[in-house]
Amino acid sequence: MTESDANSSDTPQAKLARKLNLLLDLFEAKGSELLTYQQISHQMAQRGTPLSRSRWAYMRSGDGSLATDEALLRNLAEFFGVDSEYLLDDSSDVPRLVDAQLELLRSLREARVRNFAARQLQGISPDTLLRLRKVIDERLGGGDQGGDDNGRS
Repeated sequence: MTESDANSSDTPQAKLARKLNLLLDLFEAKGSELLTYQQISHQMAQRGTPLSRSRWAYMRSGDGSLATDEALLRNLAEFFGVDSEYLLDDSSDVPRLVDAQLELLRSLREARVRNFAARQLQGISPDTLLRLRKVIDERLGGGDQGGDDNGRS
């Protein structure tokens, strides 16, 4: 975490919001549809921890008071498939597993773009395909022209 990251998310509310939004992004990136408030609210109600729309909005934005309801945070963590400490401990950074999942999902998205392009461009010369792949790789890799796949976009 950089110093600017620490300054922009130094409140417990902001840290929790970042974690929740990351979990929502992961859920969607896994190929699932965007989760709605109604779906999350329904899941929390089934687990015995009702969640109001305004509370969910405050939790996701990092505004308002800190959500300290351990049962709710545990149920949210269970719903998203992460260790409950991820949401309960405001001093913890993104777990390595979540970070690794994000990196994998980024790679999978890039591969889908490449595969889609290859299917659509059948019949084009191999040289042209290689040039197109290089352009796609450069765009998806944040402009990294060295062929290093470790760059983040």
